[in-house]
Amino acid sequence: MSDLIDRYLACWNETDADARQALIAELWSPDLAYVDPMVEVTGGDQLDATIAAVQAQFPGFVFTSVDGGDAHHDIARFTWGLGPAGAEPIVVGFDVVVLDGDGRIDKVLGFLDRVPS
Repeated sequence: MSDLIDRYLACWNETDADARQALIAELWSPDLAYVDPMVEVTGGDQLDATIAAVQAQFPGFVFTSVDGGDAHHDIARFTWGLGPAGAEPIVVGFDVVVLDGDGRIDKVLGFLDRVPS
């Protein structure tokens, strides 16, 4: 479980576009779907653009795991934080991840628990 969370967050933290796209291709299914209160995207290109937009909005911030997560069958859930490295997260959210038959991320349902005003 922690490996999945670490690799998931690595996608969101990778600032090099080519390396990020490679991580997305490795970890996510080709038909991926991602939805949270701010965005709904499908496919690796749209996810990559979403990640790049979040990085532009919060330059220098990193995603970290807030809890160890929980998983059963092909579903995992975990809480993440976004903020300056080594500091208290500014944004906190909760994601539910559904894996496909090959163990790749197929769908993410995201929720925002704490967002700055």
